[in-house]
Amino acid sequence: MQRRTFLLNAAAATMAGAAPAAFAESKWPSKPIRFIVPFPPGGGTDTISRLIATKFSTLDHWTMVVDNKPGAAGNIGLDAVAKAAPDGYTLGMGQASNLAINPALYPNMPFNPTKDFTAIAPVAEQPVVLVVRADSPFKTLADFIKAAKDKPGSMSVAQAGSGTVGHLAGEMLARRAGINVLQVPYKGAGPAMTDLLGGQVAGYFGSAPSVMSQLQPGKIRALCVTSTKRLPTLANVPTVAEQGYPGFDAVTWLGIVGPAGMPADVVARINQETLKILDRADVKERLAFEGSVQTPGTPQQFAQLIQKEIDKWGALVREAKIKLE
Repeated sequence: MQRRTFLLNAAAATMAGAAPAAFAESKWPSKPIRFIVPFPPGGGTDTISRLIATKFSTLDHWTMVVDNKPGAAGNIGLDAVAKAAPDGYTLGMGQASNLAINPALYPNMPFNPTKDFTAIAPVAEQPVVLVVRADSPFKTLADFIKAAKDKPGSMSVAQAGSGTVGHLAGEMLARRAGINVLQVPYKGAGPAMTDLLGGQVAGYFGSAPSVMSQLQPGKIRALCVTSTKRLPTLANVPTVAEQGYPGFDAVTWLGIVGPAGMPADVVARINQETLKILDRADVKERLAFEGSVQTPGTPQQFAQLIQKEIDKWGALVREAKIKLE
């Protein structure tokens, strides 16, 4: 009896000692969450990241603090996420460029996109839009392609930087259409748009957010979007696929990631709250205004998307022999 009483008392003590730890875990998050944005303030990725972070911070006991860590096409910021403790208190906004394209362009990546991160929740996608000046003779994508074929290599097309989705979307179209265009890289969307409006280039392959402000007043004309479906805010602009290139798909996508090895219950909690945020009418409206479409999904679906995009963009980079300049 004494031995039995001793064992019961020991078990009770153990349970009592474990209870506070279990209770503390159920209170996650118990401190601010650092949300790393691997691009500068003011850009499309930063704008959407801050929108999501603001909505998270309205939840009970949640505080999400945005930390911009730009550099190396997003590699520096995402590397900080990969090397953080996997406790759910450091997250990052992953993107097509840093998770799917960079591995094929950079010979020495600081992280492995499929092994060093936990895919948590896809957030949104943005098609690339091929735009020309309002006074351009090109009214359709067919006009643009015909001109490129008539004078191979003379058609200059701006893009916001080597290795961006806009750059690779242009390369993908060139290969599908059998044309040779002069890709002109710029240090960002602003300078690219400035030269398009100034007549220094014939067209610009830019992300939807980077062209919306000039499309609305009619200073430029959109010839196509590179997503598989039309963008609701540009419903009159046909897709590339509709104009003779079935299956054409080249979009920038964004999603929340964390370090590898995060607790499954924390991942599920962040994913569930992200789905609720993306379903809010004000968030949908803001994303549409930015030229984006929300893409709710599970962690597994996001992980599958990342792998699919790595394979797609890697193949294009190798086939087209694209190098960073």
